[in-house]
Amino acid sequence: RHGASKSRLIALRLTMLSRLGSRSPLLTSTRRLCAPALPKGVLTTHYKKIDRATDERWQDIDMERFADETDLLIVGGGPAGLSAAIRFKQLCNEAGLDYRVTLLEKAAGAGEHTLSGAVLEPRALEELFPDWEERGAPLKTPVTSERLGYIPPWFPSLNLPLPIMSGTPTDNHGNYIVRLGNFVAWLGEQAEELGVEVYTGQGGVEVLYNEDGAVVGVATNDVGVGKDGAPKGSFERGMELRAKATLFAEGCRGSLSKEVIEQFDLAADSEPQTYGIGLKELWRIDPAKHKPGTVEHTAGWPADNNTWGGSFLYHLDDPDGDTLVSCGYVVALDYTNPYLNPFKMFQTWKTHSSVRPTFEGGERLSYGARALNEGGFQCIPKLTFPGGALVGCAAGFLNVPKIKGTHTAMKSGMLAAEAAFEGICALPEAEAEDEDEAPFVGPVADLSPYQPAFDASWVREELYSVRNARPAAHATPLGMLGAFGYLGVVHYLLRGKEPFTLSHGGADWSRLKPASECKAVEYPKPDGEVSFDLLSSVALTGTNHEGDQPPHLTLKDDSVPVARNLAIYDGPEQRFCPAGVYEYLQPDEPDGEPRLQINAQNCIHCKTCDIKCPSQNIDWVVPEGGGGPAYAGM
Repeated sequence: RHGASKSRLIALRLTMLSRLGSRSPLLTSTRRLCAPALPKGVLTTHYKKIDRATDERWQDIDMERFADETDLLIVGGGPAGLSAAIRFKQLCNEAGLDYRVTLLEKAAGAGEHTLSGAVLEPRALEELFPDWEERGAPLKTPVTSERLGYIPPWFPSLNLPLPIMSGTPTDNHGNYIVRLGNFVAWLGEQAEELGVEVYTGQGGVEVLYNEDGAVVGVATNDVGVGKDGAPKGSFERGMELRAKATLFAEGCRGSLSKEVIEQFDLAADSEPQTYGIGLKELWRIDPAKHKPGTVEHTAGWPADNNTWGGSFLYHLDDPDGDTLVSCGYVVALDYTNPYLNPFKMFQTWKTHSSVRPTFEGGERLSYGARALNEGGFQCIPKLTFPGGALVGCAAGFLNVPKIKGTHTAMKSGMLAAEAAFEGICALPEAEAEDEDEAPFVGPVADLSPYQPAFDASWVREELYSVRNARPAAHATPLGMLGAFGYLGVVHYLLRGKEPFTLSHGGADWSRLKPASECKAVEYPKPDGEVSFDLLSSVALTGTNHEGDQPPHLTLKDDSVPVARNLAIYDGPEQRFCPAGVYEYLQPDEPDGEPRLQINAQNCIHCKTCDIKCPSQNIDWVVPEGGGGPAYAGM
């Protein structure tokens, strides 16, 4: 249907844009990253927020975009997006059709922005590739032993064992400990072998609509724009990729996914999504302490009883014989105290007497953080809209008590791919292409069968059965103890068949209390052995962005941070961000005003700021392609 020459043309164009927007040398010290200063009081210069039509600096710039057409476009190269691409190509091969599939991934390489614990339930993988073992999937560490504990906030010296009952969400029998970034890279290889065109270093920055309001693709980001919003000599317009069907697979709080949810009012019949932030490190430990296949989880301290928080510690069986463990701490973002600091909570957890010995004498290799959807069944939006659909964490399919979402994300991508295949097949046959014809504006495929397919799937059934686990922490004055009571009694007996559905009670940002109503939280200073400071941690993410570009942490109103967030909440951005992006600087003059500084180069793309800002003033958008963290098997 499409000649090889056209595929080579788009590849050449996207590669050129990726190189123009390539990252600067990686951070190699603990110094703070910096970039040319903006005028005083100016924080937002990104073209997603500032109209360039009224800026005289842009008046003589050619703003025409190169456009190309594909059959199925997928925005995001995580487990959901790649599973969708693979499943679609499998259907093409079965039917003897050669539909074109194009996948955009903002990371410089497949899996480089992927971060998760992770213990993988292979159910969806077995459906996608029954021969996954023969194909060399990097699932090398079956779970052989597991422990679940509770560290009471009022007796933090304890680590009380909790029962793991067979068949309950906490049972990991038959699952595998994985480095999810490596698994995503493997999925990328499988997709490319099937003929999927995977373009890394390319972020989707704009949704394209036709006159009827249907989605007809996306545009990639411009490159060569200065921090002040002016065109540089290297300026190149992004590309338009137009498609008969577009799947948004950007992960949790994706910028374009957020746009289409609002554009089509997809969340009208669901609760506001509630989130958590997961912080993770990869360690090499003493071989005498290494127990491959061991899974350990705790709930409780350093979170208090009213804050959903817990840890993971997984011993990997590395093919090269390395003695690796991945560890992390997850904090729900519906916490109320603006002085809470998730990064410091994670570092504090590692000092617990039952945890610290694992890390003593070891070496910390990597660090990262990522927001995750925790709302579950109540918060799933409508999944389809004219021309497209949401898959994976763009919609929110994490099973919170299982602490797993990869298998559900993959399955959602497969279901959407099947609907997209049928919808594209049903479109009228296109006429012979004319090189001078106008860009594609339709007709688009009907993806509406994806919704009933999801509703009939095991994903929906699984999420419905645990729908009350997460909100149970707020349903009674008992806090986390109430959630334990629900899981240990109600869910164990009824398996989700109880005749009620609890509410999460509102958006995370709305729960934050004014600083005047809260006490500051004191955390122990890092010891440099098992706990560390923030900047040395960010250095381990490999994060960097081109310094001279508009900050991608945009503000709806540049005056709000000081006037509201600092004045009322004592600047929570500087504590909930796990990468030191936001800091309030005190004035040099006695009568001066404090100001917010945004260190956008530090951003590790976790999206926490977009979620937790109490003024909902921060809007995370995609930076120049290839920027961000460079996780290695996280």
